[in-house]
Parts: sequence; C-alpha cells; structure tokens
Amino acid sequence: MKKIYLIGGAMGVGKTTVAQILKTKLSNSVFLDGDWCWDSDPFQVTEETKIMVIDNISHLLNNFIHCSAYDNIIFCWVMHEQSIIDDILSRLDHKDCKVYCVSLVCDPDVLSERLRKDIEQGVRLPSIIEKSISYLPKYRLLYTKRIDVSNSSPNQIADEIAAL
Repeated sequence: MKKIYLIGGAMGVGKTTVAQILKTKLSNSVFLDGDWCWDSDPFQVTEETKIMVIDNISHLLNNFIHCSAYDNIIFCWVMHEQSIIDDILSRLDHKDCKVYCVSLVCDPDVLSERLRKDIEQGVRLPSIIEKSISYLPKYRLLYTKRIDVSNSSPNQIADEIAAL
C-alpha cells in the first residue's frame, strides 16, 4: 500500500528540510514541495492562482500515486487551514493509500530565529517573521498529527514521521 505524507507548517518551520530527509529514509520515495507549483515572479496570490496551484498540486500527486515506481509520496506546503488539506485530499485518488497528515510546529522564538537567518542570507523578506508566527496557532485547529520541532533536529523529525 502506498503511503502519502502531507507535511504542513508555517513558513520557515523546516518542512522542506524534513521532507527531503524523509525522502532518503523511505524506500521508493518522491517529494513535492507545493511552492514549486506556483514559483513565479512576481508572486501573486489571487483567486485564479489559488485555484491553479491546487490543480497543479493535485495533478502531480495523482501522477505519483498512479506511478508504480513510488511507494512513498511526500508533499509539503503551508497548509494552515483544514479546508486546504481537505481540498487536496478530495482531488486525490488515494483509496488504496495510507495518508499521514502532519503539522510541524515550534516555539515562536525558535521560528523567529530561523527566519532571521534566512533574512540575513537574502532568502526571505523581513515581513515573513510576523506573518509566519501568526500562522502557528492555526495548526492547533487542524486534524493532523502535530510535531513540535523546536528542540529536535530535522533528522529526528524525519525519523518520527517515518515511524508513523
């Protein structure tokens, strides 16, 4: 049975890093970062682009589900509302799959420090700190397994997800 891992979390919490490590720990794995499905310049969040990105994500994930080469499908994205998770799942042919929904969370100070490092490296804009921290409480409302990453390495978190 194929396994699908939906890994959500605020910007900068470590979703991509953990997912990339998880990909190496699970056999026959494929990884998709939702951000790749609308990496544009300028980045635009409109009703049209929201519809497009969910369609892009669903299309790619379904292709991975139907491909016999993959047993483990790992997807990460900022899924801060249950409706986002539900919408994606409603579009997937996952009847013969085991689905794991995980939310990575952490202490706001830890998240702020991680984002500051990204800002110093020019990877993110300073406005991301307030926005990302404001998302943290939203993950308490989701029907996901929450994993606090504040005091754990990405490798430890990947091991915890792999053990689900």
